[in-house]
Amino acid sequence: MLKEGDKAPGFTLKNEENQDIMLSNFNGKKVVIYFYPKDDTPGCTKEACSFRDVYDDILDAGAVVIGISADNSTSHQKFKDKHTLPFYLLTDADHSVIESYGAWQEKKMFGKTYMGIVRSTFIIDENGTIIKTYQKVKPEEHGEEVLKVLKNQ
Repeated sequence: MLKEGDKAPGFTLKNEENQDIMLSNFNGKKVVIYFYPKDDTPGCTKEACSFRDVYDDILDAGAVVIGISADNSTSHQKFKDKHTLPFYLLTDADHSVIESYGAWQEKKMFGKTYMGIVRSTFIIDENGTIIKTYQKVKPEEHGEEVLKVLKNQ
């Protein structure tokens, strides 16, 4: 997994409207990238809504939020509409970006081992350097937790 002080890997991914979004589109802004397993599942919904609920404050702190999973654009659009999510949800179907950030890892559930997305977040500064990382976050509180860091930058 990438760590604080590392340069954030650039990427181009499709958003919920099937438009290309590049990390470089946000040069000069702080960017919160969070990787999550699946649209509209209990934990992922709590996490997305925690970001939604403080999104205006995140914008005021000079940052944007981007959610990334392997779900397709149609799934992202439904998830976004259902929960009124104001930020981009990007599709990484081949896991290339997820892997480059180290969020594709071995997981265990019900005694089975498999590869999947580990819920993780990266705060990137205006120059593209990772200034904070989170792994295995508590979904309900995560938006507030990230906002506190952004306010102290």
